[in-house]
Formats: sequence, structure tokens, C-alpha cells
Amino acid sequence: MLENLTDRLQSVIKTIRGQSRFTEENISDAMREVRMALIEADVAIPVVKYFIDKVKQKALGAEVLSSISPVQAIIKIVQDELTDLMGSERSSLYLAGIQGSGKTTTAGKLAKILTEEKKKILLVSADVYRPAAIDQLKTLASDLKVDCFNSSAKDKPNDIAKDALKFASKNFHDVIIFDTAGRLGIDEAMMTEIKLLHKTLSPVETLFVVDAMQGQDAVNTAKAFGDALPLTGIVLTKLDGDSRGGAALSVKHVTGKPIKFVGISEKPNGLEPFYPERMASRILGMGDIVGLVEDAQKNVDQKEAEKLAQKVKSGKSFDLDDFKAQIGQMKKMGGVGAMMDKMPSQISAAAAKMNPEDGDKSLAQIEAIINSMTLLERKKPEVIKAKRKIRIASGSGVTVQEVNKLLKQFEEMQKMMKM
Repeated sequence: MLENLTDRLQSVIKTIRGQSRFTEENISDAMREVRMALIEADVAIPVVKYFIDKVKQKALGAEVLSSISPVQAIIKIVQDELTDLMGSERSSLYLAGIQGSGKTTTAGKLAKILTEEKKKILLVSADVYRPAAIDQLKTLASDLKVDCFNSSAKDKPNDIAKDALKFASKNFHDVIIFDTAGRLGIDEAMMTEIKLLHKTLSPVETLFVVDAMQGQDAVNTAKAFGDALPLTGIVLTKLDGDSRGGAALSVKHVTGKPIKFVGISEKPNGLEPFYPERMASRILGMGDIVGLVEDAQKNVDQKEAEKLAQKVKSGKSFDLDDFKAQIGQMKKMGGVGAMMDKMPSQISAAAAKMNPEDGDKSLAQIEAIINSMTLLERKKPEVIKAKRKIRIASGSGVTVQEVNKLLKQFEEMQKMMKM
């Protein structure tokens, strides 16, 4: 995510580090490079101008020019202004109605988050123009074990809204997530319909779902809807794709509405609260260690972790079953790619030689090899000799060399655990 922008800004920072002192001239040179980096990232031109003007104004202040460490002062200014551009602080969610691109999947992900907060959820689809969307939401609801209102393509959206409100009140639902039909801002009939729906539902939250891959086009569409509806927030999807970052940096400034969530994968848990300060740190290559720790706290089985710690502490060997369990914990956190995305750039650069997809593929391969072993072999890897290696390789669809590589990796990890 945002790799090109991060690389460009890192390059600018390296150039700044080479300056012994700051002048108006070299600050202007640096800002010219930052401007180009933002334009290449598809950030809206008015936003680029606003951002550069603010950074330049602060950077040319006497405080920076006379600073003992001006490079740190400049980095702090850029980080603060990036944060401000994206909304200054985390904007909380109250209740939800959904409009935009990628809505149905987002509705399901949002339901999962609210279910974890012990809310009773009702998912409702009024996308009568795309019957598959209604079926998709019903399937998502079934998978997430949440209620889904029984609407159909024959129903009128406003009638669905009225009936869903009655149903939710009767069945004591805490939150209705209402998934509307996708539409273009220029479609007058559809815009009239969404305004009527909004009047009927009177939602506490109206979220617009923006596809980050669309760059400035997505921002302009969000603005058009913001002018027609009282939007309360934005959800940015596909930030795990090859997006240049323009939408993330532009949408708050252009629409005046906060980014509340970002979609980071297609999985049900692939929706994260948006923290502007953390995103600014990631853009500048500083990573998001707090987010990584939160992922660990949310996904890692604490009891299993403590059990393993006690086992190793008591002098018992760390075995291949334990190794496999650790891989399972890593996969729960989103795999190698998701973890690397939140690491500082120095660490992720060192890991860049290994493609994250290759890393996840490697984890799956390790699991397959361990699954092809007997209980004895997992507990005592030292018994695995030539014949056993051939059998294990055959059973897991790998070469004997790959089995040897795993045993070597495990041996190193075992030593580390003892230490």
C-alpha cells in the first residue's frame, strides 16, 4: 500500500539529511520533490497546493532554520501536516447506512466489527437493481451469524426501508446496516431515490464507500454525494491493492468528511478503524507498530502463548507442533504481507527481497510439511533421517531439500527459544 509515495518521500528525506543547514532555496527544492511525489500519487491538485503551502510556511519559520536538528523538524512538520490532511484524529462510528462502491462487502465487514462490540445487527439490502447483491448480503450474514432482512428485487427500496425499521424495532436490533444500490451522481432518478431513503431511515451515520484504486475520480464522486446527502464519514476500500494513495490524502480535504474505516483485504476481518496519525507514519516509512501490537492482541490466543512460554520455561523442548501453532498465529494477523505493511521501512526494505506473497506461500508450505509428519517426528525431529524425509517430501508435495530447509529453520528457532 502507498509504496511508491513512501519511496519518493523517503528519497526526499535522504536528500534533506545531506544538508548541513537549511535555507529558503533548499527547502524550496525539497518541497518541489514532495509536490511531484504527491502528484504522482494522484493526490488532487488543490490538495497538493494546500499541503505544500502549509509545510513550506512552517518549514521556513525561524524555529526550523535555527534548529539543531532541522531534518527532524522538517519530518515532524510533514508528518503533522499529513495527519491533519487526513483528519487529525480517529473519528468514531455511531450507527451506519452505506452508499458507494464496494458497499455490500463493507456492510458485512462492518457487521463483524459491531458484533464483536456485542451489538445485535440487522443487515438490509435495498439494491433491487442488482439481485445478486441481495443474495450476497444474505450469504455474508449467514457466514457472520447475523440477521438479514428478507428483501427481494421485486420490492421498492423505500418500502424495504419502512419494513426493515419495523422489523428491527420488533426484534430488538441495536444497529441496522442499510446497503443501498450503487449509482452515479448524474443519475437524477437514483439520487432522488437515495434522498427519499435517507429521509425515511434518518440514519445516525451515512457512510460513503470509496474505492482507493480510483484515485481522484473516487474523491470527486464522494464530493458529489456529499453535496446531495449529509454524509458523516468515508470508508476507503482496496488500500491493500496497487493504490497510489491519492484518495487517502485527498478525500478528507475535498469532502470535509472524516475517513472512518479502511479496507485492507477481502476477508471478513479486512476492515480497520482509520487513524490519520498512524497512516502518516506509514506513508513516511515509520510503520505502525501500535497497529501491529493491536493486531496481535486481537488475533493471538493469549492462553496458547502463555502455555508455550511456560512449556519452554520448564525446560521442555519447543517442537514442530509448537512451530506450526506459531505459523497459525501469524496467519491470523493477516500473514507476512499484512505484518510487513506495518513495519518501519528499514525492516520492510530488508524483507523486500522476499515477496510477501512468497512469504505466505512459504508458511503454507511449512504447514503442509509438518502435517505430513507423524506425531513422533513432530515431537522428536532428530528421528527424521533420509527415508523419512523422502516420505514427508512426497506427502507434502515438496522436495527433500525443502524438508531439510524447514528442519534447519526449526533448529535455529529452537535454539532461540532456549535462549
